[in-house]
Amino acid sequence: MSKEIITAFYEKALTVNSETTPEAVLSPILANDLVSYGSVDSKGKNELIGMLGYFWQLIPDLKWEIKEILQDGNRYIVRSKATGTPNGDFMGLPTDGTKSFEIMTIDIHTVENNLIQDIYHIEDWPTAMNQLKG
Repeated sequence: MSKEIITAFYEKALTVNSETTPEAVLSPILANDLVSYGSVDSKGKNELIGMLGYFWQLIPDLKWEIKEILQDGNRYIVRSKATGTPNGDFMGLPTDGTKSFEIMTIDIHTVENNLIQDIYHIEDWPTAMNQLKG
């Protein structure tokens, strides 16, 4: 069951699709006290869901493709590829939907009682910004 939760996180919540929304997918699979840790900041459950909703609007073709999942007990390490074509203010860079990015991401998810309890993540956003600048 845990691997299915991780797969849904990428294929149904991070990846824009017409079948559902980030909130509908994530609400039942994220622990209420979830913490998502980045390099310098962290987000709770509602902040993460809100950010993904914003990304869905800003990057209508956002896709997060799982390349590899490694498991160690209740921890899942995911290497993935994120692609998209933003249209609007993307991390301070104005975009118009004509340039795309493709980056690697690494995440470590801890799953307890069929809920994602915490996430440690890193995305190669500097490469995305360089690709979008042209």
